[in-house]
Amino acid sequence: MSLAGLENLCASIASCTPRQVMGRVVAIERGSVRVVAGQGRLAIGDRVRFHGGMGPYGEVIALSELGAAILVEGPMGGLRVGDAVECLGVPRLAPHDGWLGRLVDPLGRAMDGRALFPGASPRDLLASPPDPARRRRLGHRLDTGSAAFDTALPIVSGQRMGLFAGSGVGKSSLLGTLARGIDAEVVVLALIGERGREVREFCEEVIGPAMQRTVVVAATSDQSPLMRRRCAWSAMAVAEHFRDRGRSVLLLADSITRFAEAHREIALAAGEAPSLRGHPPSLSQMIMSLAERAGPGVGQAGDITAIFTVLVAGSDMNEPVADILRGVLDGHVVLDRAIAERGRFPAIDLLRSVSRSLPAAATDGENDLIRKARRLLGAYARAELMIQSGLYVAGSDAEVDEAVRVWPRLDAFLAENAPGGVGQSFSRLAEILDPKPPVGAVMPLTAGA
Repeated sequence: MSLAGLENLCASIASCTPRQVMGRVVAIERGSVRVVAGQGRLAIGDRVRFHGGMGPYGEVIALSELGAAILVEGPMGGLRVGDAVECLGVPRLAPHDGWLGRLVDPLGRAMDGRALFPGASPRDLLASPPDPARRRRLGHRLDTGSAAFDTALPIVSGQRMGLFAGSGVGKSSLLGTLARGIDAEVVVLALIGERGREVREFCEEVIGPAMQRTVVVAATSDQSPLMRRRCAWSAMAVAEHFRDRGRSVLLLADSITRFAEAHREIALAAGEAPSLRGHPPSLSQMIMSLAERAGPGVGQAGDITAIFTVLVAGSDMNEPVADILRGVLDGHVVLDRAIAERGRFPAIDLLRSVSRSLPAAATDGENDLIRKARRLLGAYARAELMIQSGLYVAGSDAEVDEAVRVWPRLDAFLAENAPGGVGQSFSRLAEILDPKPPVGAVMPLTAGA
């Protein structure tokens, strides 16, 4: 046996757990399998295996006097009444430093064909958030590599931000920029329901050199809702592992919408009544409990700075997932399709975006620059139709005149990279908002610039 084969065998043995046949299949119903076992032998969330260890896996989603309802992770073809069922217990993860630079599935199994050894301390996927009375406040401001985030939309250590956009507007590319640019010791990336062909490309091209400090947890779109929902929990458990060891962690989750859709499928199969445009009532608590696990740590632990993406259909910021998440996060960034269609990426709509770390994250002078930039962008937006149609007459409004002068450079600034960090980004913003023309020069004012 080769050395690689031996390592894979050792990793498999290390992850083995004792198993015992716990029950039998008594009914195969629409969407689920009914299993009868000894009283108290199965619990909600337990993972099971059918066919005495030779068949598909499933998860207990409901219990009654008639037995346990099992949602199967894959096709139910071949299942028969009377098949044996093994209980594998509640899934747990045991991350360690050897996971950095690796691609794993929600069960902690390597997806790249190489050996992946579990750590010494397994973790529950559904952990409680840190004690709110003992958590630290938000930390220091982070360099992001993006001029927009380094100035008007600051991200601080322990902050939780949301990226809201429709499909194809550049969320994934922006996540890659932040993964490469934000100064964090460990990056944990959750690819929830991602297209299978894009997983490797995302790791190699979008994440790029930052992959060496990154753990990618992926569940592709063809996998069961159990795996897609578990992907978010597993990524959070990995982030908590490194946080508890004093590391600064950046958690990127793409996307919470697919996490919510997976939960909806599971909840409806368990008999929960639909509401909130088809989402179950438990959706709000499910999203909030996930988001609350990120943020500042306690004592000597590190922080989890989290960025969650939300896919908003038709740019509807009031749909349930977007509305729930926006209310619990420390800021939200809206990517606008109209901006993307005119070729500016990232397509950040600054007027609809906000970071709740302000004004504390910036100095008085920096806050003045941010307010001025927003004021001029707002003035241009209000007069844009008149400007573009040639109806605006220069001199009619001093603020609009100033907005017309700075808008092209200010709009381009929001798409710039910022390798020089926060200080250089604010210097660049100050130069755009208050240009110093040569002595005696006359600044032209052209409507519709």
